[in-house]
Amino acid sequence: MAAAGAGRLRRAASALLLRSPRLPARELSAPARLYHKKVVDHYENPRNVGSLDKTSKNVGTGLVGAPACGDVMKLQIQVDEKGKIVDARFKTFGCGSAIASSSLATEWVKGKTVEEALTIKNTDIAKELCLPPVKLHCSMLAEDAIKAALADYKLKQESKKGDAEK
Repeated sequence: MAAAGAGRLRRAASALLLRSPRLPARELSAPARLYHKKVVDHYENPRNVGSLDKTSKNVGTGLVGAPACGDVMKLQIQVDEKGKIVDARFKTFGCGSAIASSSLATEWVKGKTVEEALTIKNTDIAKELCLPPVKLHCSMLAEDAIKAALADYKLKQESKKGDAEK
């Protein structure tokens, strides 16, 4: 519910900033030049925003940050008994590129096995979103968040096996 409200607020703010009739036409194109339309799409319509139960044994949580820019990304995966990622959620505090990278990462991990998800690279995310060099750290955060979530999931599975053996 809160995420939906935040999304509406973000879209309203974007609409005011990008489409204000009081701004000259030349100024309207500036934000469009800063972000590719794929980034704007994921920013204005983020996929899979939210949280999963971090205490669940089949949920892995990755929390990563970039001290240089202040971006913080939480990405969670839910894995079924066959090792397939069936759900993914994210919450990101950061720029449009960080939010878009998180959103895309959750779309890409869904349906993959844990091992397949490990093959997602920041360069693939950056290429898909057409990120400029100054924003590559956003795609690196997304890759790190995926790896951290997978590592957390694997750690939980090892402790689950240890509990079963006792």
